[in-house]
Amino acid sequence: MMDSRDLPPARIVEELDRHIVGQDAAKRVVAIAVRNRWRRQQLPPELRSDFSPKNILLIGSTGVGKTEIARRLAQLVSAPFVKVEATRYTEVGYVGRDVESIVRDLVETSVAMVKAEELAKVRKRSEELAEERLMDLLLPRRHESTSVEGAAERAAQSRDKLREKLRSGELDSREVEVQVEERQTPFMQVFSPGGMEEVGMDMPGALGNMFPPRKIVGGDKGSGPDVSRGGVQRDLLPIVEGATVNTRYGVVKTDYVLFIAAGAFSVTKPSDLIPELQGRFPLRAELKSLGREDFIRILTEPRSALLKQYTALLETEGIHIDFRQDAVEEMATIAADINSSTQDIGARRLHTVVENVLEDLSFNAPAISPASVVIDAKYVRDRLKGLLADEDIRKYIL
Repeated sequence: MMDSRDLPPARIVEELDRHIVGQDAAKRVVAIAVRNRWRRQQLPPELRSDFSPKNILLIGSTGVGKTEIARRLAQLVSAPFVKVEATRYTEVGYVGRDVESIVRDLVETSVAMVKAEELAKVRKRSEELAEERLMDLLLPRRHESTSVEGAAERAAQSRDKLREKLRSGELDSREVEVQVEERQTPFMQVFSPGGMEEVGMDMPGALGNMFPPRKIVGGDKGSGPDVSRGGVQRDLLPIVEGATVNTRYGVVKTDYVLFIAAGAFSVTKPSDLIPELQGRFPLRAELKSLGREDFIRILTEPRSALLKQYTALLETEGIHIDFRQDAVEEMATIAADINSSTQDIGARRLHTVVENVLEDLSFNAPAISPASVVIDAKYVRDRLKGLLADEDIRKYIL
């Protein structure tokens, strides 16, 4: 985990730049929010309780990096991260998940992270003990008389030779029988009244289209489903502003959890939220739609750039791919063009384009390996010409 003192806002933005292209305004907002939480911890106790951290609302169309910014930020500070869809939750008294399950999911993620950290601390020692156990089974220790000159030294040498064989894999085919003891602990989980939604079936999910999904924000005022939508927002409000939630690990306070809300707001707008909930997300950033130049950078610049991923993937089959610059530009142009003429799904369009370009190569890789393939603009156009020829087909396939 990186020390918060080593993460001034500029450093946070710099780290996010390694993985996410553009969206500088959103990066600055989340960087300041994280830093302010560290600053609060440095305040005197009498001031610390008066400081209320601010939550963030990210506004932008799908595929522009809203979720990725939040996810990478959590990884950067080694904080638990949970993404939830607000449409999965319903007002108390209706069928669906209770909003408090958001906190329970976050706690489960936190516990899993701590367990992984603790396991990592004892992993080396555990491997050493396991190796010694195997050595005792493969070469039992002999209790020879100390009067036999050199016996202990010869036994140690034999054990060292056997250990080398074990580590080199020469003994992988040997079978040994190990006796282990397993403790049986009766399992009992007590569900609090607020956690009973975890018991039983998810009826909307089980019955599918009989319960079509709806957004929790509606621009219309009046009766009907908008009443329940407003109810979900009112139920979310105490979680966001600070509440205590009963979990299987005890009571958890949400006062200083960083909540990042994100939405496209293509049909509605942030002002359609109830005023109380708007007030709990005072920090807002609008993410820009991505264009051709952004796609060129996304394909090549980030540490886990898309083309780097596919290159490494096919290297496992002995296929070396060389993406020429004109091929990168051609794929970016095609993705931007399709986004503008059909539905704009942002950077996700690049996955579709690259998959189609590499489809034949991926399918035939085992048969032609090893091989070296150069992909240029002509190669890209040849693979996508059938797709690009018909506007109607593009709408269905991409």
